[in-house]
Amino acid sequence: MKPWNVEICDTTLRDGEQTPGVSFSCEEKSEIARMLDAVGIEVIEAGFPNVSANEKLCVKTIADQGLSARICCLARARPPDITAAIDCDVDMVSIFIPTSDLHIRLKFRKPREKVLEEALQCVEYACDHGLQVRFAAEDASRTDIEFLKEVYRQGEEHGATLLSFADTVGCLLPMEMHAVMSELVQTIKKPMCAHCHNDMGCAVANTLTAADAGAFQLHTTVNGIGERSGNAALEEVLVALRMKGGVDRYDLSHLVQLSRLVEKYAGIALPRNKPVVGDLAFSHESGIHIAAILQDPSTYEFFPPELVGGERKFILGKHTGKKALEYVVSSLGCELSEKQICRVLDLVKDHSEHKCSITPVILRKLIKKAKEEKPA
Repeated sequence: MKPWNVEICDTTLRDGEQTPGVSFSCEEKSEIARMLDAVGIEVIEAGFPNVSANEKLCVKTIADQGLSARICCLARARPPDITAAIDCDVDMVSIFIPTSDLHIRLKFRKPREKVLEEALQCVEYACDHGLQVRFAAEDASRTDIEFLKEVYRQGEEHGATLLSFADTVGCLLPMEMHAVMSELVQTIKKPMCAHCHNDMGCAVANTLTAADAGAFQLHTTVNGIGERSGNAALEEVLVALRMKGGVDRYDLSHLVQLSRLVEKYAGIALPRNKPVVGDLAFSHESGIHIAAILQDPSTYEFFPPELVGGERKFILGKHTGKKALEYVVSSLGCELSEKQICRVLDLVKDHSEHKCSITPVILRKLIKKAKEEKPA
C-alpha cells in the first residue's frame, strides 16, 4: 500500500493546555516541544500568544529553540492577534473563525459573509509579513457545506497555505468524516487539515479516517488531552500510521517517555488500560495468552512494546497458567519442583480471588509458604 501523504501538527501546548486545570510553565513547554521534535513531529503548535504576556514569551521561546519542527501559534481573525504571532517569529499562524450559523449568530451578530471578509484581511496581513497561514474553520462539522467550501476557496485566494476542518464538538462519526473530507479534498486545491475532538470517543478514528479521505495535516495532543474529553491522541495516531498507513518516519520509541512527561506536567493520570502508553498496554495475565507469547509475542501483541518505548509484563492472577508462573518464578531466580509450582499456582489463584494483587513481594511469600509445607 502506498503510504499516506500526511504530516502531524501536535497541539498539546495549546489545545492540550486548554484542558480545565492544566497550565504548563515555559520550561515545561520547552521540554515537551524538544521531545516532540525528537519524535519527528513536523509542526508544533506552541500556544496562543495574545492570551497573555507570559504565553507570548513561551511561544517565542519555543520558536527560538532551533527545532527541526515548524512552530505554529493560534490567532483569532483580529489584527492584534496576528501582530502577536509576527512578534513571536513563528513559522506558521493558525487563524480561525467560527463558521457555523450557530457560532456566528452568538459570537458576531453579523452576516457570515462579513465575518469572512474581515478574516480574510487578517490572512493577507499575516501572509504579507512572511507567515505561513493555516486558515481554520471552527465548528466546521456543523457548518453549511457550501459556505464552508466558500470559506476555504476564499482562504486559498488570499494566500492561506493550509485549510483546517475542525470537528470542534466531536459530533462526527467516522463515516461522516470520510464523506465530508472526501468532498472537500476533491473541491479544495490546498492541503486540508483535520482537527478532531473526542466528545463521542471518535477523535482518533475520525483523524485516521480523514487521512484516508485525503487530509494532509493531522492534529493531535499527547495522551489525548484537551478541552472537555480531549483531542486525538498523538501516540495512538502515530502507531496507526505506522501499522496501517505505511508511515514509518517517526521515532516512536519516545512515546512512553513523552506520555509520562505530559502526564506529570498536566497532572492528569492516564487510565491504566490506555492504548499504546498505559501501564496495562503490554500486560498479560491469561495463561493461554502468556503461553503463546512465550513462543511468539505476535500471537497476542499487534506491535511490540519496544516500538513505543514500552515494556512487556506478565501479571499473575486468577487467570494465570502454569507456564506463565514457571516463567515469572524463574525470572525471580527461584527453583521449584513440579509439585511446588502447582501449589504456588493454587495459592496465587486463591489470593487473587480476594482482589489482592500478586506483587513480587507477595509472590515470594507464597513461594516460601509452598516450600515450607510438608508433604501430605
